[in-house]
Amino acid sequence: MSEKDLINACRQCDRRAQQALYDRFAPNMFGVCKRYVKTQEDAEDVLIEAFFKVLTNIEQYKGEGSFEGWIRRIVVNESLMALRKRVNFSQMLELTEVDIPVTTSALQDLVARDILNLIDILPIGYRTVFNLYVLEGYKHREIAQIMGISINTSKSQLILAKKRLKNLLEQIHYPGIELFDIEEEEEEVVEAPDKITTKP
Repeated sequence: MSEKDLINACRQCDRRAQQALYDRFAPNMFGVCKRYVKTQEDAEDVLIEAFFKVLTNIEQYKGEGSFEGWIRRIVVNESLMALRKRVNFSQMLELTEVDIPVTTSALQDLVARDILNLIDILPIGYRTVFNLYVLEGYKHREIAQIMGISINTSKSQLILAKKRLKNLLEQIHYPGIELFDIEEEEEEVVEAPDKITTKP
C-alpha cells in the first residue's frame, strides 16, 4: 500500500491501516523517543501516546512536506512533554556571553552511532537542546519557545553540550576530533511554525 493510500485509509479509521502505519514508522520513531527519555518503558509510553495523537489528528496532515517528518514532530513534542513533567528547563544554565562559535560540520566525519552513544550520557538539558538543534533541525527561537527557556539559554546549552562532547571524544582519542570546532552559524530570525494541535 502506498503512503498516500495508507493515510487515506487511516483517515477512514481503518484498523488494519492504522496498524500498518504504526508498523511502518514506529521503529524509527522509537529511536527518536530514546534520544529524549532514558528508559525503555518511558520511551514506549511516549511512542504509544504520540501515535495515538498521530492517528486522532491525521486530518491535520495536508500532504505538504514529508509525512514522516510530520509524525516525527509529534513524537518530539510528546517526548518533550514527558520531560517537562520531571525537569524544570527554566533552571538551566545560561552563559552571560555566547561568543564561542559552534559548528556541526565535524559530525559528518564521525560515526553516527558513536556520537549518539555519547549524546546519551550528556546531562538532560545539554542532550535535549543538542538533539533539537543538531539532529532535528530546530532553530534556537523554536527551541526556546517549546522548552520555555530563553534563546540565549538554548545557545548556551548547545555550546556546553558540544564542549562536553569534544572532551569525551578527546578522552577516547577519536579520529577527526580536530574538526570538532566550537563555532555556530548565524540563523535567521523566523517565526516558529504553528504547533500541531494535539486535541481532536
